[in-house]
Amino acid sequence: IPQQRNPSKKMKFCFTFYLKQSGCRHFQSSAVNYSTMLLEADSERLYVGARGAVFALNASDISASSALTIDWEASPEQKHQCLLKGKDNKTECFNHIRLLQRFNSTHLYMCGTNAYRPLCAYIDVERFVISSQPEEGRDKCPYGPTTGYTALIIDQQIYTASQYEFRSFPDIRRNSPSPTLKTEDAPTRWLNEADFVGSVLVRESVGSSAGDDDKIYFFFTEISQQQTPTYSHSRVARVARVCKEDRGGHLTLQKRWTSFLKTRLTCSLPEYDFHFNILRSVFTLPGQTPQDTFFYGIFGLEWKNVKASAVCRFTLSEVQEAFQGPYMENQDSGSKWKEYTGKIPDPRPGTCITDALRARNMNFSTSLPDDVLNFVRRHPLMSKQVEPADRRPLLFRRTTDYTHMGVHTAQGLDGQTYYVLYMGTDEGWLHKAVDIKGQLHIIEELQLFEEPQPVNNLLISDKQWSVYMGSPSGVVQLPLSSCGRYTSCYDCIFARDPHCAWNGAECVDVVMQADRSTLIQDIQHGTEGCENTQGDVVHRNRSVRVGDDVLLQCELSSNLATPLWMLDGRQVQGYDLNSGFRTGTDGLLIIDARQDQSGLYTCYGVENGVKVAIVTYNVTIRLDLHPPPNMKAIYLSLITILGGLCVVLTVVLIYVGFCLRVGHRGKYSIRAAAALKTISSHCNGNGICNGGSKMHNGNIQDGGLLQIVPGEGHTSPRCDFSNGLSATLPSVLRRMHGNSYVLLRQSDSENMSPPGYSFAEELNKILEKRKRTQLLPRPDESSV
Repeated sequence: IPQQRNPSKKMKFCFTFYLKQSGCRHFQSSAVNYSTMLLEADSERLYVGARGAVFALNASDISASSALTIDWEASPEQKHQCLLKGKDNKTECFNHIRLLQRFNSTHLYMCGTNAYRPLCAYIDVERFVISSQPEEGRDKCPYGPTTGYTALIIDQQIYTASQYEFRSFPDIRRNSPSPTLKTEDAPTRWLNEADFVGSVLVRESVGSSAGDDDKIYFFFTEISQQQTPTYSHSRVARVARVCKEDRGGHLTLQKRWTSFLKTRLTCSLPEYDFHFNILRSVFTLPGQTPQDTFFYGIFGLEWKNVKASAVCRFTLSEVQEAFQGPYMENQDSGSKWKEYTGKIPDPRPGTCITDALRARNMNFSTSLPDDVLNFVRRHPLMSKQVEPADRRPLLFRRTTDYTHMGVHTAQGLDGQTYYVLYMGTDEGWLHKAVDIKGQLHIIEELQLFEEPQPVNNLLISDKQWSVYMGSPSGVVQLPLSSCGRYTSCYDCIFARDPHCAWNGAECVDVVMQADRSTLIQDIQHGTEGCENTQGDVVHRNRSVRVGDDVLLQCELSSNLATPLWMLDGRQVQGYDLNSGFRTGTDGLLIIDARQDQSGLYTCYGVENGVKVAIVTYNVTIRLDLHPPPNMKAIYLSLITILGGLCVVLTVVLIYVGFCLRVGHRGKYSIRAAAALKTISSHCNGNGICNGGSKMHNGNIQDGGLLQIVPGEGHTSPRCDFSNGLSATLPSVLRRMHGNSYVLLRQSDSENMSPPGYSFAEELNKILEKRKRTQLLPRPDESSV
C-alpha cells in the first residue's frame, strides 16, 4: 500500500473551488472523447483531437476564449455504412481523431476513424484549417476508437502500430515515404494479438562511438508465445525495437523489418504472487544522454474483475542488454519455445547498420546476407527478460486502475534530483507522487471531474508549469504544484513535495523563491523542520450531564496521520468496549458519561513518529446540569410536542398523497442537506456522509448531537469524497445496517444539552448489539 497524504478533508472539484484556489483550468465543447493531445510549449499551443473535431488551445490557459476549432465529422453516408457493418451508432460510427502530430514547420498531420473508414489530412497551422483533400488512412489508423494504437512522425516518416483492418493481424509499419515496411506473419508470426500502448524514438546515434542508428521502441501486450505451465495462454507485456534507417531485405524479408526484436517486460510482486502482465501506458523520461533514458510503465492484472495497478521503471541499458542476449527458438512451428543454443550468424541478426558493417561494405539492410535475414525471420523473441530498475515495482496499489502518467524532475533543497509522478485513474483522479529511495510516496489525490470518467491522456509542460489531462468530457489543466493548500508547517513538511517548502510563515513554491536560504524542506524523512513552530490548536469547551453521550471531533489533514487522544496527559484507550470510549478517525465518542471522565482532552495527529496537537476539549460532566422541571411544565411540553407532531404528520400525509397522485416513487431522501451537520466531513461506502458543516478557520461553527436517521447508503444524499480516501466513524459505529449517522446539533462553549432529552438509550442499544459483532478497530485496508 503506498503512502499518501490528503491536504484537504473536503472535496474540491476542479471546476468549482479548486478552479479559484489552485489555478485549475477546464476546456469543454459539444464534442466528446478528448483522447489525443499534442503540446508545443514554445508556441504555447495545445492541440487536442476529439470525436469529430480538433482544437487549438492556449497552453497557458486552456479555458481562454481564443480556442480555434476544426470540425471534421463523418458524412451521413459513411455513418450509414458503419451501421450496416453492425457497429454502434452511439460510439463507433463517428470520426474519432487517433493521430495528431507535427509533420513539418507549417503543417500538422491527423488521422481519424471516419466511422470505420479511416481518413487522414494535413492542417495548415497558421490558418488552422484542413489544407488538403483527405486521403486514405487505412494503413495508418485503426478502424475503431478503442483499438490499441501508437504512432510517431519522425523526419516526415510515419511509423504506426495497430490492428489496422477488421480481422487483420496487428502490425508495426512505416507507411511513408518509400520504402514501406511491416512485420512478418509467416512462418513465425512476430506479433500475437498485440495491443499497443506507446512508442518512442531514442536517438542512440548521438554520441555513439560505433556509428549506431536511432531506434524506435514499441510497447504492447500480447498473448504469450511461451506456453509453459506458468504462462500458458496468458498475456505478457513486451517491448519491441526497430532501427530507424531499416530498409528491409533485398530478397529475403523484402518490405519487412530486418531489425525487429522483442522481449518481455516483467513487473511483479513475487511475495504476493502478483504478476502484472497487462501494460496500460508508458512514459519515456529522456536523460542527459540516450543511455540515461527511463521507461515508466503502468501495469495491471489479467483478472478483469480485480482492480490493481503497479508502476515499474526500466532503464534503456537493461533493454539493450536483453536485445544483446540469447534468442528464443520455436520447436516444430508449435507453442514450444526454448532458448536457442546453436550458432548465431554474422553479423548479429537484428542489429542496426554500424561503422563496422559499413567497413565491410554493408551500408544498408538490403546488403545483409540471407542467412542473417532468415534467422531474424524465425527468431524475433529474445530469451532475457527486462527486470525493473529496483527489481520490484515503485508502487503497488489495490482498488485503483491507473490509465496514464507523466514524470517531472525537481531539484530538492538538499541538492538531490527527485522524480515526481502524475498518474491519472480510470475514475478521473490525479495522484501526485514522489520517488524516494525507490518507493513512491503519494503526495496528494485530486478529483478532476464530478462524474467518474477515465483520464485518456496526460502531458506535462515545464514552460507552462502545467499538467494537462484529457477525458471523455473535456480537458483539464492543473499547475504542477499548489503549495498554498498546506496551511501549517507540519502539513508542508509532511507532504514531502519537492516543489514546496516552508518559509517561516507559509508554504511556498521553491521555484518562485529567489532566496532559498531560509526555506525548510525534508523530503527524505518528512519529519524535521517544524520543531520550533507553534501550530494552530483549536480550543473548545463541552458541558454535558451524567449519562449522556458526546462526540469530540478531530479533523486530521493527512491520511497518513493517526489520531491519538490524551485525557489530562494520559492516553485514552478507545478500543476496549468497557472503557466508556470509542475512538475512530473522526473523533472520540464518550459513552454514558461519568463524572470521572471530565477533564482536558487533546487530540494529536501522529505521522512519521511526530505528534502534533490538533484540538483540545475542556469537558465538564455534571449531575446538576439541568434541574428537574415541575409537573406543570412537563404536561405543557407534552401537549405542545403532541400538537406539533399532529401538524407535522398532517403535512407529511398531504405531501405523500400528492406524490402518489403524480406518480413519484422512491426512497426517503434528506432535503435541505445544507442545514445538517455530519459526524464526518466525508462519506464512505457505508452511507456515512457529510451534510455540509460550515468551516471557519478550520473550526466547525456548529456541531450537534448524534442522531440516527434511517436510510440506505445508495439513497443518501450525494456526498463528496475527500481526495479519494474514505474517512470513517469511530470504528465500532461503522457498517450499521446501512444507516446514515447525521450530526444534527452539537454545541460549542458552555451550551447545555436540551432538558429531559438523551439519545444515550437508542445509541447504547446499537452499541450493545455491536458488541456481538466483529470489531473493526482500524479502517479497512481497502479504504486506504
